[in-house]
Amino acid sequence: MPNWLLPENIADVLPSEARKIEELRRSIIDNFRLYGYELVMPPMLEYLESLLAGAGDDIDLRTFKLVDQLSGRSLGLRADMTTQVARIDAHLLNRASVTRLCYTGSVLHTRPIGLHATREPLQIGAEIYGHAGLEADAEIQELALASLALAGFAHVRMDLCHVGVVRALLDNDVKAKSRESELYALLRTKDMPGLQAITLDFQESTRTALMALLNLYGDAEVIVRARKALPPLPGVFEALNELEFLVKLAGDASVTIDLADLRGYQYESGVMFAIYVPGLPNAVARGGRYDHVGEAFGRARPATGFSMDLRELARLLPIAERKKSIRAPWSRDVSLREKIAGLRMAGEVVIQNMPGHENDQDEFDCDRTIVQENGSWIIKNLG
Repeated sequence: MPNWLLPENIADVLPSEARKIEELRRSIIDNFRLYGYELVMPPMLEYLESLLAGAGDDIDLRTFKLVDQLSGRSLGLRADMTTQVARIDAHLLNRASVTRLCYTGSVLHTRPIGLHATREPLQIGAEIYGHAGLEADAEIQELALASLALAGFAHVRMDLCHVGVVRALLDNDVKAKSRESELYALLRTKDMPGLQAITLDFQESTRTALMALLNLYGDAEVIVRARKALPPLPGVFEALNELEFLVKLAGDASVTIDLADLRGYQYESGVMFAIYVPGLPNAVARGGRYDHVGEAFGRARPATGFSMDLRELARLLPIAERKKSIRAPWSRDVSLREKIAGLRMAGEVVIQNMPGHENDQDEFDCDRTIVQENGSWIIKNLG
């Protein structure tokens, strides 16, 4: 096998694509800062028990595992950065006040999670810790939509769900609660025959409500239908009220609701959302509330946030125009070196030709050149 081949769903990022990704990363991180988010940089590698704390089975299956040659303990290569940031908030910063943190970096997956997806996403995200109210959820939702708008996606589709609906139903029925993980899987896949079979010995009200969830998807009118179809449990009505609140704050986004879409139920504790953009079958951003993750690090904190894959998002953007630049000869002439330094200080790209070679690059368009005339170095237009 050639030694230049890469593993499946792993790829290099070449200059023009790398520039798109990096410019997008900078603009989004700068926008996070305008909202008051502080940048943190968790390590790529951690002890496995810390990395998987409160993360759920799906993250466990996506995590590469190895043995530390120094300690003999199991290590993991992060598949998601959210738990790491929760650890930083709970254990290292240990603030009593509301804390806003953001992050960006590569994560690794044992398997791709979507069609044509990379196993090395470049994750970027933001989290709010310390506030249990819907104000935090609303800010995270706004920030996710603003981040996509910076990438040129002003009109997107946002899918909303709330794990509290199903949890309220199961908490009211002991037999249903004992089959929780099976029920969540059946609801996610909308497996009506499977759901009918597993709910035969449940309370009739629970069985009816769970079956109703399979059809409770669509636009915001779903909330009205859910109030009629589901039992009047406090947890159900609280969840529906929260969804209604956030729908009203979605701006220009097209909002859909699916009360059976329960991806990440082991991890999430409240509202969940996924955002889709034209041209991509997978959700480009996912977020939600996860109040219990901090417990694994000795300090439970209300938490909500979102993340997205910059590499996947950048693939949809057009190739950026090449940067206008200046070509210069290579010379030890002091006046030329001073001229080039001054131009670079002013923000110009100046590319010096190596002796005997022309430059060949994808990223720059040399439309000017530095030449010497009458003992002075001047800039002339090309073409």
